Parts: sequence; structure tokens; C-alpha cells
Amino acid sequence: MAERTTTTVNAALAGTIDIGGDLPVNRFGFGAMRLTGEGIWGEPADREECKRVLRRALELGITFIDTADSYGPEVSERLIAETLYPYPDELVIATKGGLLRPGPNQWTPDGRPEHLRAACEGSLKRLRVEQIDLYQFHRPDPNVPIEESVGALVQLKAEGKIRHIGLSNVTVEQVERAQKLTPIVSVQNRYSAFDRASEPVLEFCSLEEIAFLPWRPMEGGGVAAAAGVIAEIASQFRELFHTNCGTVFHRSISPLSGTSSGIL
Repeated sequence: MAERTTTTVNAALAGTIDIGGDLPVNRFGFGAMRLTGEGIWGEPADREECKRVLRRALELGITFIDTADSYGPEVSERLIAETLYPYPDELVIATKGGLLRPGPNQWTPDGRPEHLRAACEGSLKRLRVEQIDLYQFHRPDPNVPIEESVGALVQLKAEGKIRHIGLSNVTVEQVERAQKLTPIVSVQNRYSAFDRASEPVLEFCSLEEIAFLPWRPMEGGGVAAAAGVIAEIASQFRELFHTNCGTVFHRSISPLSGTSSGIL
């Protein structure tokens, strides 16, 4: 009988990426949006399962977790702290602010400086940290100039509450405007083999050496998941990784996958 062989699944095998030049993380990250109830609203149906998912993610080599104050709202951040604090030295937790949650599946931009300050300080408390490694402006507010919103984050950074500033759901023009105020170390936009609307932003980030963090990078489609370690990680997470992972990873970016259950 042939000897059975096993492959050790570890996100480190996908390589690393530097965020801000001083935060090396494994390229495969974990998006914590789904650690909530239906409609990204309220508590999850099984809190213990969500905690198991978080612990297992770290066992699989995940060193980058992305969350936001609007996930729940507040639920995802609290679960992360309850489960993983005190955090391993190598773990980078990024969070976001700038969206209000009036109800399930409802997302309302709020880029007012006073809101962003309150959001950041709330995240600091829930995550039990004195400084957030990467704080991302979740979505530009059409009623507030992006300079005012980013300016609030610059002030929070000057106070030591934020280490690095990132943006999410932005255009190239918005990134350029923000760069006039402060270094932007990451951009998180929707991107996959099936949704390349952010291709110009990705190209810009590559030229500017800004980390590009695609959300929903593995969304459903007809292309089989790539072979090798990424496919194995995908099977561990039981996500809809039916896309060409090579397309994503070849671009020196850090895909974020999320789930609330099913990591073996």
C-alpha cells in the first residue's frame, strides 16, 4: 500500500507583503466581516464557532486580519479581541471607519471628522489596543470632501492612535487627493477575476508601491480554484474560491477571504 502523504496548509507559503514598509504579513489575509449575524448585523448565530474560526485562521498562518467598526456593528471587533487578545507579535489587525449601519445590509457613508474620530476611538477600545496598525477610511462620503475625512485620520495618526492610513472603495483620483495630505499605505477595493472595475486603481497602487487589498477576491464563477497551497487553504475555509487565484496573487496583492464557520 502506498504511503499516504499530507501537505501542511499554511498561509506563509503564499509569500509575504509589506504594509507601510514596516508591517510584513503573509499575503493571504482573513476578512472578518462574516463574524456577525445575517445582513452583517448583530451577533452571529454561533459565537463559539466564530471564535474557533479565528483561532484556526492563526493556526493556518494568517497574520493579517481585516475588520471594521460597521461589521455588526462593533460585533466583529469585539469577537476578535475576546478570542485573540493578547495578540501574537506577528499579527496585524486592520480596521475601518466611515460607514453607519441603520439596519441589516444597509451601509451609509459618514466621513465627517467628528464621526471618524469617534469611530477610531471606539475601535481602539473594542480591540484593546493603544494604536491601530492600519486604519482605513471605509468609503468616501459624497457630502464631505475627502480632504476633510483624511485630515481627521492624519490628526489621529499624529496623536499616536493610528500607525498607518489606508483607503477603501476609492478611485485613483481620490487616492491622489489623499496622498497630498499623508502617505497612503493600502487601498481596499472590490476586485476579482470577474470584477475588474478597480483595475486602474490596482495599476496605480502597483506604481506607487501601495498595498492593494481586494475584497471578495474569490467570488463565485466558472473557473476552478488554483492548485497547490492556495486551493488547500480555500478548501479549509470552504469558501467560494471558484476563480483564478493566480490572477490575484500574481499582482503582488493581498486577497482577503472571510468566513464564519467551516475551518477544519
